Amino acid sequence: MTRRNAHVAVIGNPDPGHIMPMLEVIHELVSRGHRVTVANEPAVAHLATVTGGEFVPVLRELPEAGGEWAEDALSAINVFLDGNMRALPQLKAAYDDDPADVYLYDTGSYVGRLLAESQGRPCAHLSPTIVTPRSDADAEPEPAPSTDAVREAEYQERFAKWLAENGAVTTDVGEFTGRAPRLVSLCAKVLQPRADDFDPERAAFVGPCLGGREAQGSWTRPDGAEKVLLISFGSSFTDQPEFYRQCLAAFGDLPGWHVVLVIGLKVDQADLGPIPANVEVHPWVPQLAVLEQADAFVTHAGTGGCAEALYHGVPMVAVPQGADHFSNTEQLVGLGVARHVPAADATAEALRDAVTAIVADPEVPARLARLREEVRSAGGAAQAADLIEGMLG
Repeated sequence: MTRRNAHVAVIGNPDPGHIMPMLEVIHELVSRGHRVTVANEPAVAHLATVTGGEFVPVLRELPEAGGEWAEDALSAINVFLDGNMRALPQLKAAYDDDPADVYLYDTGSYVGRLLAESQGRPCAHLSPTIVTPRSDADAEPEPAPSTDAVREAEYQERFAKWLAENGAVTTDVGEFTGRAPRLVSLCAKVLQPRADDFDPERAAFVGPCLGGREAQGSWTRPDGAEKVLLISFGSSFTDQPEFYRQCLAAFGDLPGWHVVLVIGLKVDQADLGPIPANVEVHPWVPQLAVLEQADAFVTHAGTGGCAEALYHGVPMVAVPQGADHFSNTEQLVGLGVARHVPAADATAEALRDAVTAIVADPEVPARLARLREEVRSAGGAAQAADLIEGMLG
């Protein structure tokens, strides 16, 4: 088999925060002559195909990312198991007669691994987020221990039965979800807890892949803006009208500062009250273009946004909301390039104090410069494509 004109399948998640980090990897593979199919929810087809991939629709009926859709951790992992089970026959219909030469699966989309193993094909966990190391293993973040032993046993039994019936190499649920045959992480290594615990023969941290987004547009720093502040909670945690009002109170008319406030699609700008003259409010912005010119970033500390800020050397104020945000916040604060404001304490005064403090810290620029160089030298999409091509022999 040659490395050119191979078929690479990407089995993804519908969360834009997971899709965006993968776009440049898909583009790189396509530019090298490979055929890339992208299996995901129809609602995100426009994102998945922008870089030249072929779209394969898969309906998993997953709740909206960031929503209140799981009452506890065990309920959450059952939701993902149900979604993966629904996806498998659809994926088999698409790929059994047109198998990929290598399968890449996102966090939570372990059905991609099962499909690959049922066909005897190589696969890798292509992760845009942090993973939890188990000794030398990589793993998806584990749920908190459940006090409901019966429900836990039922989950394990149902999962193992599904694996056994569909050709998995192992029916050990912990092994299947917790030790990928290969890990290609798009997370900045400096954000990955216990990064040195990973076996370098199996795990590679190529860092953020930020190219290929020129079509998203540009942003121009206004004349006279001494400093620029970006405030964004990504795509999934945007139903925050009171937080946005606190931001307007904190930074509206703050001398020398121009503010770019991103509120998503769940909040009506009219509900925020008067908008100060130094603030521009948008449902969405080309974030990379703004970060390239920003002096500070108030963020929910999602992995993608944090990596983008480190890539551009921008100090952060983290207001974590859930998922991996707390781990990312801990890493960034430990590196000395961020301040932590708990969501419950995100008053105008606390936000203003945190932003002004991180920007005024004389040691922060040197720390950011070192991290910026480390993140940019990890290899990015080209390194990811090299590793994927290395699996095609």
